[in-house]
Amino acid sequence: MKRPRKSRRAPALPARPASIGLPVVPKAAGTVPLPGITVPEAQGFLGRFAVGAGGALLAAAIAVAYHGTLHVPFLLDDQLSITGNSSIRRLWPLGPVLSPPVEAGVGGRPLLNVSFALNYAVGGLSVVGYHLTNLLIHLAASLVLFGVVRRTLGSPTLSARFGAAATPLALAVSGLWALHPLQTEAVTYLSQRAESLMGLLFLSTLYLSIRGFAAVAPGTRLAWYAASTLAAGAALAAKEVAASAPLIVLLYDRTFVSGGFRAAWRRHWPLFCAFAVTLLLLAPRIASLGRGTVVYGVGFGGALTWWEYALMESRVIVRYLALAFWPHPLVFDYGPLLPGRIGEVWPYLAMLAALAIATVVALVRHPALGFAAAWFLVILAPTSTVIPVVGQPMAESRMYLPLAGVASLAVLGVCGFSGRRGLALCAVAGLVFAAVTVERNALYNSEVTLWQDTVVAAPRNPRAHYNLGTVYSALPGRSFDAIAEYRAAVQLVNYYPEAHNNLGSELERIPGRREEAVRQLEEAVREDPGFADAHYNLGIALKARPADRERAVEQFREAVRLRPDFAAAHTNLGNLLIQLPKGSAEAVSEFRAALRIEPGLAEAHNSLGNALSGAPGRQDEAEAEFRAALRLRPDYAAAHNNLGNVLRSRPGQAKEAIDEYEAALRLDPNLVQAHQSLWLLLSGIPGRGEEAKEHARAVLRIMTNSRAHSE
Repeated sequence: MKRPRKSRRAPALPARPASIGLPVVPKAAGTVPLPGITVPEAQGFLGRFAVGAGGALLAAAIAVAYHGTLHVPFLLDDQLSITGNSSIRRLWPLGPVLSPPVEAGVGGRPLLNVSFALNYAVGGLSVVGYHLTNLLIHLAASLVLFGVVRRTLGSPTLSARFGAAATPLALAVSGLWALHPLQTEAVTYLSQRAESLMGLLFLSTLYLSIRGFAAVAPGTRLAWYAASTLAAGAALAAKEVAASAPLIVLLYDRTFVSGGFRAAWRRHWPLFCAFAVTLLLLAPRIASLGRGTVVYGVGFGGALTWWEYALMESRVIVRYLALAFWPHPLVFDYGPLLPGRIGEVWPYLAMLAALAIATVVALVRHPALGFAAAWFLVILAPTSTVIPVVGQPMAESRMYLPLAGVASLAVLGVCGFSGRRGLALCAVAGLVFAAVTVERNALYNSEVTLWQDTVVAAPRNPRAHYNLGTVYSALPGRSFDAIAEYRAAVQLVNYYPEAHNNLGSELERIPGRREEAVRQLEEAVREDPGFADAHYNLGIALKARPADRERAVEQFREAVRLRPDFAAAHTNLGNLLIQLPKGSAEAVSEFRAALRIEPGLAEAHNSLGNALSGAPGRQDEAEAEFRAALRLRPDYAAAHNNLGNVLRSRPGQAKEAIDEYEAALRLDPNLVQAHQSLWLLLSGIPGRGEEAKEHARAVLRIMTNSRAHSE
């Protein structure tokens, strides 16, 4: 008697609609939903309301965390990327905007430069518009990440475990990512818009690809693919790190959609071919790196070899990971780091190797876990492996995108074990992160506090000391503090011409320190013979000593040779030439050259007037130059005095000359030349003898004080 055959077909299970429109697979054996969360995620209107409420909550949290950043001043590289970037001054013609010069700090990143140009067109150099744009970019990136995570948790791979709580979990991931203090640099430091803008477009590339994977109609799928390809190309135009986006999309497809690389290629090869075309945008940049050049600290031509840089970056990557979980201390500028030997960095290499091996194993055995770990490593790879970023080997802004992988693992790990209590823990962590971010942003509101904090956190960073010195130098009464910081900078590194130059310039302002100033400026010129500013400042220090005026002339000549558009150097060269025999004609040429470069340079007009006033028959031209200087600077005491000299030489204009001398003395009571001229003029006018004596006594007092001061 035959036994009845048992059916091998599994009983039908009710399928829950997948949030990304993909087929739903039955719950895998051994998996259970999140403990404490058993209510299926709401669909329809309630589902859309939950998503909208989550997005609104995320936006509100970001606004609170970054509310104090709108007036943060331009910092560090902002001077190159924004305030000193002439290519953003006009939106048309578009050519210069799309191809900014490398020295502008945004070379090779046309979309970033266009964004700055749009800000400039709307608000000039008002920082509010730039910060508002950065904040909106960060908010948009957070919302796109929210969408990516929510749809991923509803995929067949994860829906059985996390699908019922996809919205709150996605909100937790995107919230922790958006509020994390590590993100402060990418959001608040305007030049790092490169990172946040690229991050927004990178996430958009993935989100649009996910929508394309889920689309049923061929036309709709093609539209999503086209949008994703455009986003990938735009991301590359913001920052080169976006080259990893196609690999991330491929890993995502293999992990959550197709189940394997071969299937992913077979099903979605048009998309990946389109991505390959966008990578051609990187060809010029890769070619420049391949020629052994270093452009703003990036490239193969620096002091570090690729393997030395890779060893150094092993410590950096481990440090990034530690900061993701414990963001303290945070450092605005880590400065150049010393390459470590294998004996010094082997623990970090071992940790990194273990992480890489674990990622590969997880990609095979636990693909979703492996994808999150690969996200962290793959996105960091371009700047943390073999392409040296010598000038800044570690920067917190580079964690902008990689942090999403860490946040996903942390949230899903905690909630996977604790359920609703895990969500509560995530909420508490979000509040703590937001509070630290608010505190961190407060430092950015003052360059003094920001650089002081940087020096404390990274005391061996010469660039931090240098920049703190620069800030102190601009503040009244902080000259000695500036000198101390410049000294610290030059003691920490063997080559720092900029610090020697600034130290010499600061010392030159202090009575009795000129010899030391000259030594520092000579060191700056020795270290960098092509440093025009150092030659100029050395000329300024030397010209005060009559015996060194010929040397000063040489320094000013070298400055204008190196920088023909150096108007101040032309002016000072002319001022020295006019004191030399037969130097007047050349001096006039130098002053005119300065005014061709900078017509609004009052000092050049005044100096040209002086040169012309000594030439027979050119008094009218001299008067015109002095009046031009006073139109530009009505408080220019020397120009009032010089105009008085011209008027005094003409019959019948003594009254006008006296008015100019008196105007000069109102602005500078110690201007001895004006006192002398009034003494002589008033002595010949009946009834004004006492005034003349007052000016004579003033001349005697000023000259006596000057001799005592020099002794």
